[in-house]
Amino acid sequence: MSWIVSYSRKAAKQYGGLPPVVQDRLDALTAEIELLGPVRGNWKNYSRLGGSTRQYHCHIKTGRPTYVAVWEETDETVKLVEVVYAGTHEKAPY
Repeated sequence: MSWIVSYSRKAAKQYGGLPPVVQDRLDALTAEIELLGPVRGNWKNYSRLGGSTRQYHCHIKTGRPTYVAVWEETDETVKLVEVVYAGTHEKAPY
């Protein structure tokens, strides 16, 4: 069963401002999440955020600037994953 990935309003706006190579990598990440679920240990600097939350993050482009994606598993029954942030490391909400 596949997962449904959606973008928050803020993340959708941020997506439009990302460089094309970063957009491509974020598209690849969301495609992986749709197929395999939100736990993506094969991405650089992947980790679960907080102790009991179902939020995750990884770096989608390293260097200067570093771009990160933050996503949250919101409903196990529907299997919905929402990307809540996509942008530079300095402004990441973690």
